[in-house]
Amino acid sequence: MHVNFYSRKNCQLCEEAEAMLKLVQEDYPLTWSTIDIESDDEIHEKYMLMIPVIEMNGKVLAYGNVGYMDIIELF
Repeated sequence: MHVNFYSRKNCQLCEEAEAMLKLVQEDYPLTWSTIDIESDDEIHEKYMLMIPVIEMNGKVLAYGNVGYMDIIELF
């Protein structure tokens, strides 16, 4: 499974969510592309109050305080 991971610099929740992605990746076939929401005005406007966001094929799968089980449930 490949997802998009929307985050930004100096975001504690984003760092925690990425750590959870790495933990899940140890047991599941998970890859992701990290997208800095500050690199695009449209993306920034869309996700600025939601980050971190895990999205796939245009659908938000999880956002905010993303834990290990939230990601496991995507499989």
